[in-house]
Amino acid sequence: MKKVIFKIFIISVLGGLLLSAAGCNDIMDQLSTTEVPSSKFWKTEEDATFALMGAYAHVRGLFDRDYYFEGHGDLVRLQDGSGQLSTSDGNITRGGAYRYGRYFPDPIWGYGSSFDNYYKYSYGGISRVNYVIGNVEKMLPNVTSEESKENLEAIIGEARLMRGMIYFRLISLWGDVPYIGRIIYDNDEVADIARSPIAQIKDSIMADFTYAYEKLPEKAEQSGRASKPAALAFRGKLQLFWASWNKNGWPELNTFTPNQEEATKGFTAAAADFKSVIDDYSLNLFRSGAPGDWGEMGKADVLPNYYHLFIPSTGNGNEDGEMLFYFTHGGPGTGQGDALVRDFAGRSIENSQNCVVPNYRLADRYQSTITGDFCEPMKPMNPDTDPTARTAPNSALNPESYANRDYRMKSTIMWDYEMAMGLKDKKETGWVVFIYKRAGSEVEVDGTKYPTYVMNWQGDGYVFRKFVRNYSGAGRDEGDMNYPVMRLADVFLMYAEADNEINGPQPDAIDLVNRVRARGNLPALSAAKTATKEDFLAAIEQERIVELVGEGQRPFDLRRWRTIEKVWGVTGPGFSGVYAIDTHGANRQGWYINPSARDLSRGYIFKIPQTERDKNPNLTQNTPWL
Repeated sequence: MKKVIFKIFIISVLGGLLLSAAGCNDIMDQLSTTEVPSSKFWKTEEDATFALMGAYAHVRGLFDRDYYFEGHGDLVRLQDGSGQLSTSDGNITRGGAYRYGRYFPDPIWGYGSSFDNYYKYSYGGISRVNYVIGNVEKMLPNVTSEESKENLEAIIGEARLMRGMIYFRLISLWGDVPYIGRIIYDNDEVADIARSPIAQIKDSIMADFTYAYEKLPEKAEQSGRASKPAALAFRGKLQLFWASWNKNGWPELNTFTPNQEEATKGFTAAAADFKSVIDDYSLNLFRSGAPGDWGEMGKADVLPNYYHLFIPSTGNGNEDGEMLFYFTHGGPGTGQGDALVRDFAGRSIENSQNCVVPNYRLADRYQSTITGDFCEPMKPMNPDTDPTARTAPNSALNPESYANRDYRMKSTIMWDYEMAMGLKDKKETGWVVFIYKRAGSEVEVDGTKYPTYVMNWQGDGYVFRKFVRNYSGAGRDEGDMNYPVMRLADVFLMYAEADNEINGPQPDAIDLVNRVRARGNLPALSAAKTATKEDFLAAIEQERIVELVGEGQRPFDLRRWRTIEKVWGVTGPGFSGVYAIDTHGANRQGWYINPSARDLSRGYIFKIPQTERDKNPNLTQNTPWL
């Protein structure tokens, strides 16, 4: 096989014709089969690889802005009161699947009813990977060498892994969905397709992940390609979610009956898969999980290792193997760079729009490096009315309140008087100082004057540092970040969770959680944190929060654990509401004000798009949306 340069972000005219879509307005995103006849294309391994790259490019758009889903959780807020980003061709210029979605935590506002685009684009991705799978399978009988056969089967494995990922996402949001596992040449073939039971789809996803695990190499030869441990990790995650649904129930999906035996089998199988990923492939956390250096309070010329994991200049090499599966981006000049800076940074950094900001609650989740436990809660204080606001103990405006905390806090968020490198026109403009509600002014720090950080909107008193580049050379939409979809640290935590469900707290699982904590320079978990199964699960949840924030994991955890009301303190229908506050003590947004039982149930399952139901009378609706 000739070596193919792997650039999934570049699709030539031929690829565009071969892989073009009739549009994303139907469940069947039909592929062009006329401009480039299959009889002239599907001949070589290069043809198959070329087609696979087009599939990667499309499927990337279903996962590389998963950080928007964080708005459905309790720790991140998205811009504007409606939580609805890009109702025009604004922020999500290349993220069409996420466009028009509503990203706020309150189901009263019907966020589960606004993901028609994601549903449609998902089936577009399925159509693309099915096209690759079906045509490469037709090539297999004609290969003349075992090497070629193995290479083609690996290509099928990559495509099946992506198909499994998409269906896993679909069932996580909608439960039962139509299942299409072959090439479709005309929409009439699926015009009246019914929803398949979630158990049946789960088995098909398992088959895809298992095939990928069996056929993929242990280590991908090219950045961004799938490998055996990635497939095993996804298989384990599927089984973990399946076990969670069976343990905790899913009453909003009226075709699903939870089964404790299925839960036990799922947790056991998940733990086995995760254990194999951890033990059998010589993988390690980024920079061996060392915390690195905190640097100085208020400074940003030195930052902990966790920050560098998510910066292209330092984390993209992935030499340690922490990023088990990720989607690459093209960088400057390709038209397919990532938009992380645009979404996570403010105007001072490439005129970005800080669409995604930390909720006030997030700061209190970072534990003490001295005690290993939670600190006293931050006190919101208004500097306009209280002259002690910036010096009082535990004040959210006092930089000393953030000292001796988890190093991941310094890597992830910025509070008053923290600095970042200003960027404009792909050049460094010097340090800017973040001070909430003092944007666009000037401040003196240690005898030197600095401009203050300009925001597109105020947020709650914090901004993200995670995912925000601190060096020149690329615009706000031109990053070349390897966006993580599956990380080894996540596998550590999922293994601990699955094994804990079966065996309770065990030394090897506790050690893995402590390895994740160590990158924050935190001491090991105390005995009290691992005394019972419930205690250990709470410790695992805590690590999932601070380790995975901004990566789109939190709302999926809350739904499978059925803890949405718990984390918000909602007592039930008629609850008087809870307000997001800012560091100055002002109410920013009210949620869960007088919810009904139906409102609360809608937080756990999405609405089947009505546009699809109008076209297909056999598509039933999820109960809370009837």
